[in-house]
Amino acid sequence: MFKVIKQSKLSRARLGLIRTNRGVIGTPFFMPDATRAVIKNTSLIDIKKLTPPALVVNTLHLYLEPGIKIIKRAGGVNKFMSWPGALLSDSGGYQIFSLIYKNPKFGKILNDKVIFKSPADGSLHDFSPEKSIKIQFDLASAMMVCLDDCPPNQSAATQLTKAVERTLAWAKSCRQEYDKQIKLRNIAVKKQPLLFAVIQGGADFKLRKYCAEELIKIGFDGYSFGARPVDQQGKFLNKVLQFSADLIPEDKIRFGLGIGLPEDIVACVKMGWDMFDCVIPTREGRHGKLFLRKRNSKNQTLNSNKNLNNYYHTININNAKFKNDFSPINPGSGLKELRQYSKAYLHHLFKINEPIGARLASLNNFEFYLKLMIDLKRAIKNNQL
Repeated sequence: MFKVIKQSKLSRARLGLIRTNRGVIGTPFFMPDATRAVIKNTSLIDIKKLTPPALVVNTLHLYLEPGIKIIKRAGGVNKFMSWPGALLSDSGGYQIFSLIYKNPKFGKILNDKVIFKSPADGSLHDFSPEKSIKIQFDLASAMMVCLDDCPPNQSAATQLTKAVERTLAWAKSCRQEYDKQIKLRNIAVKKQPLLFAVIQGGADFKLRKYCAEELIKIGFDGYSFGARPVDQQGKFLNKVLQFSADLIPEDKIRFGLGIGLPEDIVACVKMGWDMFDCVIPTREGRHGKLFLRKRNSKNQTLNSNKNLNNYYHTININNAKFKNDFSPINPGSGLKELRQYSKAYLHHLFKINEPIGARLASLNNFEFYLKLMIDLKRAIKNNQL
């Protein structure tokens, strides 16, 4: 399922191969978020041109809309959205628990399930570990994530402890339901999806260690970093992330859930994390923020944040200075539109709220992230990271 093929001599960064039922993926890699079976402001025809290794969909959102019956009728989420490559289905736990922890009126956390109100229409639903896994099998995703309890990092020690215990209990239930579904659906070994557990514990090192050790006893294909990777002040949790990565066995996949700033991805790759996903490329793109490589970046190595500052910069296309900037949006892009259209034109599109502007900005950002991962692989191969 996973094999390390190269270990950097400068850090814990590594190259690896993940074998999924939709093909082999080289690590480290980044997955764009197609949360509701679509990447906002883009079409999958656009995305296919950029050849991302995998996309992420959200179990909760697809359960609520269009509903699992529709997706089953389509033959799985790949066929529903016309995507031939690998898909990872996030459990939706983060979204559910974020609602409840912010406002208990949205639901109730029980030992065997969570009851919650739909943020869309207020209808009442329940999610259990078993239900989450069944839905993910109906989605027919290549990679699945266990339902977990995800409290804010700053939660009290008692709350964090309860969340870890619940996460462990639910991981066992997910593992059992996964094995049950494999037998019921008679899925051959090569066609079986990968299953990821989530390590919780906030910023408490002892809880993280306990959670990881107990999850490893259950046995999963990979292990994810649970909760937000930043503290209340927005500071990146470097020590917690490094500690968590070191807890995961070398022969298992390390998934940095929700880690998406370029400098944070680089830092985590150096820690030994293998795969990432985040909404940043589209979210920032919709607001006019573009990630652009600097012209001399081909001669830069990705071995420190100092070099990363020389590697890329960001611009806000809404800035008035771009009104008269007739240089290409991205002269080095592999997409004709980004080479052909000017920054002045993109500025105009945002000024008149034309959706094509958000599409072009999002595509630019996706391409930047995917090229970043290619450069990271090259740096690891050459022992420069």
